[in-house]
Amino acid sequence: MLLNERDTDEGLLVSVCDPEDLGETYENGSVSLTVEPDFYDGEEASEDEVVDSLKRCTTANLVGEETVDLAVEHGFVDEENVLELDGTRHAQLLWM
Repeated sequence: MLLNERDTDEGLLVSVCDPEDLGETYENGSVSLTVEPDFYDGEEASEDEVVDSLKRCTTANLVGEETVDLAVEHGFVDEENVLELDGTRHAQLLWM
């Protein structure tokens, strides 16, 4: 998985994607998602590193089967809140 962390005024913003999704565009009806390298490209990360980052973040954007499944498995995202796109999955996480 590719992990990108950014410190913002609102807290830690995390973006994680499966490497094969980087640069791709996915659609589902009127919804379109482009996995922009400027936003999602980052360091290769292990499952433990991604979980640690999700524990510390304020907001996270997640794309890809492996990435979203990991977030669901560890209770960060509920399965019913996952968006199924043509060929991948997407979820967002916001701690309030």
